[in-house]
Amino acid sequence: MTDEVNALAQLKRLLVVEELDTDLYRGISSPQLQGRVFGGQVIAQALAAASGSVGPERVAHSLHAYFLRAGNNARPIIYRVIRDFDGGSFANRRVVALQDGKPILNLAASFHRQEEGLSHTARMPAVPGPDHAMPITRILSELRAELPASLAALLKAFDMRAGQPDSQGNGPLGMPSQHSWFRLDPVLGPELARITLAYASDFAFVSTALLPHGIQWFSPAIQGASLDHAIWFHDDPPLGEWLLYAMESPWSGKARGFCRGSVYDQSGRLIASMAQEGLMRHRPPT
Repeated sequence: MTDEVNALAQLKRLLVVEELDTDLYRGISSPQLQGRVFGGQVIAQALAAASGSVGPERVAHSLHAYFLRAGNNARPIIYRVIRDFDGGSFANRRVVALQDGKPILNLAASFHRQEEGLSHTARMPAVPGPDHAMPITRILSELRAELPASLAALLKAFDMRAGQPDSQGNGPLGMPSQHSWFRLDPVLGPELARITLAYASDFAFVSTALLPHGIQWFSPAIQGASLDHAIWFHDDPPLGEWLLYAMESPWSGKARGFCRGSVYDQSGRLIASMAQEGLMRHRPPT
């Protein structure tokens, strides 16, 4: 089994939560791995749990999540779903992710019955294509970044590649920005497309706020963590095609950084929008 096929199998197993009882789900643990759980995993599993209580005629169109505590890879995560609302077109769910009886994440998600309506979309940024981008794993190796082994292995499932970042905000919006290309493999299946996109959306996102300061996210001089995360799904992400993740940071300060992101398909269609604030506590060596 190749590394990529193995990574895809691991990712699919990770994103399918187990139903324990009505509105109660469990995400798998990885006791062989050390350290805290990747935030994108908890968001994706919480969305999967919320989706389990909503009929297939409605799809997730938005979610808002707050990270409360660091999760532990060695223990499973329990997801409790609260059914706040079921209307004719919309349904709303709250999810509490628990470890050792304590909340590690709160998530609210809204689901919408598909409708047609007036439409417009932002223009896709003019950036070099995926053939001109460098594999994320190679970049991290050159930076000697200590990425958790669990996350490094799963990144192979996305064939993620990063373009040249703009740390000085020389682009049209004048904000520090970066972009990456990635693919959602058809093996994952359409029912996991939005959940998988939620997983991928957390990777390197908040690091955009560090670009103008010349410090890497994995530097010992930074105490960093995601604080909250929001996603608006505008369309189903296509499987097997390259997706552009464009990220920008309009502000940082007060030991926090704020970032916005947009995901486009190669035709320029806007698939999803994201926002995140993260802890960026600077602790230079004394």
